[in-house]
Amino acid sequence: MKILPVLILLFAFVGSVVAQDWPDWRGTNRDAIWKSENIIEKFESDTIAIKWRVPINPGYSGPTVANGKVYLSDRIEKPVSQERVLCFDETSGKMLWEFTYDCEYSGIGYPAGPRASVVIHENRAYALGSMGNLFCFDAEKGSVIWEKNLNKAYEINMPIWGIASTPLIVKNKLIVHVSGNNNAGIVAFDKNTGNEIWRNLNDRAGYSAPILIEKNGKQVVVNWTEHSLSGLNPETGEVYWRFPWQTGSGMSIATPVLSDDHIFVSAFYSGSLLIKLGNDYTTAEKVWQREGESERKTDALHCVMNTPIILGKYIYGVDSYGELRCLDFNTGDRIWEDQTAVKRARWANIHFVQHQENIWMFNEQGELLITQLSPKGFNEISRAFLIAPTRKQLGRGVCWSHPAFANQHIFIRNDNELVCASLKK
Repeated sequence: MKILPVLILLFAFVGSVVAQDWPDWRGTNRDAIWKSENIIEKFESDTIAIKWRVPINPGYSGPTVANGKVYLSDRIEKPVSQERVLCFDETSGKMLWEFTYDCEYSGIGYPAGPRASVVIHENRAYALGSMGNLFCFDAEKGSVIWEKNLNKAYEINMPIWGIASTPLIVKNKLIVHVSGNNNAGIVAFDKNTGNEIWRNLNDRAGYSAPILIEKNGKQVVVNWTEHSLSGLNPETGEVYWRFPWQTGSGMSIATPVLSDDHIFVSAFYSGSLLIKLGNDYTTAEKVWQREGESERKTDALHCVMNTPIILGKYIYGVDSYGELRCLDFNTGDRIWEDQTAVKRARWANIHFVQHQENIWMFNEQGELLITQLSPKGFNEISRAFLIAPTRKQLGRGVCWSHPAFANQHIFIRNDNELVCASLKK
């Protein structure tokens, strides 16, 4: 009679190890680490079988997955311009709820649709649109708990490609790159009420999502805007450290990467920057910064949307025309370059996700690759086609949205559909 509770606990533990939601931008900790077990080691054919697919409208927003549901945002252009927040059943793809609101795009280039991922936290869903419409929903029902028109409230200094940075939750706060006037570059809201708690920086927002780092009891929010890389106190907004750096065309897009008490960022026109953090992350100093002559004659690494990955003492990332590169962590010197992971093109993109010793890559041609990276070179284990590129995001046909890797499945969208495929062994 005493065995049953032990078995229940064992099954619960095993289930928690095998299953993993993807409730935020780049996963639970925004670090693109996928921990699900019993995953395939190579593809059986050159095309991945689709478990379910549902029609959607255009947008760049990558899906998120939590508590049996998949969340996404998209855009309707006619008869009036609107943005939508959508919720689907994770198992079947059935739409569970949708919320639509009028949203006329003004002054936004590449107007395919919303950029930021929907963040799920404590049964609430937080969605941010391209013009600065911020919502908090009941994640189960889709009812609005609170909403804010950030453009109206803060007079947004609109980035060229709209508001794109996925908000960050820290304790009771929702930290948003508002890009507002009057020192409202970054604003912290009460996640339960929407009331402002603090604001700081006159920076115009880039497109990079903030991350939370912590050491020796100190938490720091790392923000990469059009004008600087900074570390702020999440409780007060106080600036701990700040490196002024105006990126070309505001192309601060990739997420900052934390590795071995360092932060690394890279931009299309402006090259790369590595900083070293102090003992409690409230201080920082520049290690190296490198920039090439042009977008074609690059130095070190000039990323676009790709967020690099750091393994040991090496940095791996995708350069301005799709060149997969390996850099020496300490200097930025190039170790090798490979042109086979994605077709060469301006802004060619790959999203990296780490699963155990393998790096999964989703390239803009809609292909999923299982690979390994080392200073010796790029090792492609397996590659298969997953979803068709579409032309609404870019004329040549791309799929730029970030996939969600959740519960032994992958969820990815283009401008026409959201699909789910099993990656279970």
